[in-house]
Amino acid sequence: MGDTGYLDGLNAGQRAAVEYGVGTAVTPPLLIIAGAGSGKTATLAHRVAHLLVNGADPRRILLMTFSRRAAGELTRRVERITARA
Repeated sequence: MGDTGYLDGLNAGQRAAVEYGVGTAVTPPLLIIAGAGSGKTATLAHRVAHLLVNGADPRRILLMTFSRRAAGELTRRVERITARA
């Protein structure tokens, strides 16, 4: 899979969610339920970055948020993470 040092800051649960189904033909759905301050945004950003690093077509990734501001923040986070990968 290559160097995954960009995932080092995640806890075990976050890392499991980020790596879930990567490399399989069909990835089953994954539901994450977590409270405030638990790192949901970081997990989502790392998940998208991990998919991209592992060859996913960015045109086939749909990441939705509730506001343009949040979408911009997620995009910036993904860009920072992929730059380190």
